[in-house]
Amino acid sequence: MAGVAVLNDGGRMPRLGLGVFRSEPGPATFHAVLTALQLGYRHIDTAAYYRNEQSVGEAIRASGIPREEVFVTTKLASMGPSGYDYEGTMRALKESLRQLGMSYVDMYLIHSPNDKQNRLEQWRALEDAKTAGLARSIGVSNYGIHHLEELEKHCRLMPATNQVELHPWLARPELVSYCKSKGIVLTAYSPLAKAAKMSDREVVALANKCKCTPAQLLIKWSLQQGFVTIPKSTNPDRIRENMQVESFDIAEEDLLKMKSWDCYMTTGWDPTRSM
Repeated sequence: MAGVAVLNDGGRMPRLGLGVFRSEPGPATFHAVLTALQLGYRHIDTAAYYRNEQSVGEAIRASGIPREEVFVTTKLASMGPSGYDYEGTMRALKESLRQLGMSYVDMYLIHSPNDKQNRLEQWRALEDAKTAGLARSIGVSNYGIHHLEELEKHCRLMPATNQVELHPWLARPELVSYCKSKGIVLTAYSPLAKAAKMSDREVVALANKCKCTPAQLLIKWSLQQGFVTIPKSTNPDRIRENMQVESFDIAEEDLLKMKSWDCYMTTGWDPTRSM
């Protein structure tokens, strides 16, 4: 596998995980997670908003793999003005734990900074949840530099990770540099750019040069940037393919060429630019 990222709190986060965004609750998510674990994945990324936490927990238990060997991330559903103040955030985390059937998660994230009124109280709740052992590590998702600067002025702990959309067409060099300077690990969601560029001529040519598939090329790009990456699939063959990236490296000259692909192409929302 792709090794682990050492977090600023001393935790260890597998650098390749399975994302389950838009995986239907029930058999689709259950079988995707079970397949991934059987293949060797040890990192599953879910969220309250995805409505599939229960299926994730069931699959982990069905795998027979000890709980402490699987890194589980979930998220507070702070997609906008949410009403999740301090107490609401603690209740939401406990509900996620109930859905997962677990006593703790390895990583708990604020899903976005879009609840401006409550986001500092949400973070205070996450800090206390970590102290209480409900979350081993805590972080944020979709935070821009200005959100992180605001947080730093008020927090006891800096986030262990910032999970944002990252791929060669959305490389976010300023945000990446800032997070690295603060010891915040970047987690790349949508690392395959939702397949929007899979048949791009330059992508196909470079994948052929590396003797890999376009998907493997993009996953390897994330890993060579030092990111944690969480490609999503419910297809067993693609779940297997996405982890088979150890046999090649992208040459420095080709990484430089890939820098020219960056064009701030988002494939979904972009709360990093919200107030």
